[in-house]
Amino acid sequence: MKALILNSGIGSRLMPLTKDQPKCMTALSTEDTILSLQLKNLSFCGIKDIVITTGYESDKLIAYGNKIGHEFGLDIEFVFNKLFADTNYIYSIYLAERYLHDDIVLLHGDLVFDQAVLQKLFQYDRSEMVVSSTLSLPEKDFKAQLEQNRIVRIGVDVFSRAVTAQPLYKLLRKDWKIWLDNILKFCKEGNVNCYAENAFNQVSDRCIIYPCDVHDLLCMEIDNFEDYKLAKEKLRLM
Repeated sequence: MKALILNSGIGSRLMPLTKDQPKCMTALSTEDTILSLQLKNLSFCGIKDIVITTGYESDKLIAYGNKIGHEFGLDIEFVFNKLFADTNYIYSIYLAERYLHDDIVLLHGDLVFDQAVLQKLFQYDRSEMVVSSTLSLPEKDFKAQLEQNRIVRIGVDVFSRAVTAQPLYKLLRKDWKIWLDNILKFCKEGNVNCYAENAFNQVSDRCIIYPCDVHDLLCMEIDNFEDYKLAKEKLRLM
């Protein structure tokens, strides 16, 4: 199994912390950045093959990623998206396609999560997305629509039969291939400014993803300074 970490974005809402470095290099404590915590947790769960997409401040991310990867004994491939300022992460996945023909853990590069979240994600041999049935539905972030305990639609505008969702997936190869093939189709047709989940929504009847309900365990994206402050506080209390 490989992990795919999407790190091509600029992170403008965390300026000036991201003025000279990618968002994933933002410090969470004296010991960890967002990326180092992700890699530490993945390594603990036995995932040593990592693919990281880059864009903004790519050279700094590659140097830092290799340093952290060496500490944890990881094999990291970097994929540069030169169009990072004008495309969404669906295009970064398209560029990384040659590395992705395996079972995949897919996550956004600004995601902060407890190690216990990954352990729960690996509890069953099936494709899953991290959700929380106990958190209130966010106005602008991802929600997942459920039918018969399966995820049938993912998006920011999903509210019916929905739970709060986070961009952290464990995808078996058979399901991931269906989704990835549609991602490739989207990008070849020029649809490079939408979410990768838009491609999933078209094939959710065949790409079978179940909800992995982590309830109140820490799993959150850092989009702005309010998120950043909250994530640091939660980590401090763990």
